[in-house]
Amino acid sequence: MAFKIFSRLTSLNLQIKGPKTAFRALCSGCSLSVEHDRQNRRFTVTPGSGAGGHAECAVLHYKFIGEKEVDLVSTYVPDTFRGQGVAALLSQAAMDFLVEEHLKAHISCWYIKKYIEDHPMKTYKELVIP
Repeated sequence: MAFKIFSRLTSLNLQIKGPKTAFRALCSGCSLSVEHDRQNRRFTVTPGSGAGGHAECAVLHYKFIGEKEVDLVSTYVPDTFRGQGVAALLSQAAMDFLVEEHLKAHISCWYIKKYIEDHPMKTYKELVIP
């Protein structure tokens, strides 16, 4: 299932902007951008640019549980954005953050556990605290 979601993504690139990291992905007719809010310890996606108000955003929360250890606590994707690969994009951004920062993670979120199982990259599995 996750493979089908990811197969819809036509490009993925990483841009580093000072202390924030933005991941951008383009899918058929939509643009998704993941913002890493280090101060609030979360990754967010606000699908579309929707004028006239704040769009509800998808979010992945994490917390530090040690100097070089984090707990990937939860993901939330609003009903209107489900099935578009948003949770997978959040999970990938979080896992890439772990790699870049040389962190280990406890995975509390069931979706992120599934994401790691569905994407058996050796690098990701080595970062998980059993």
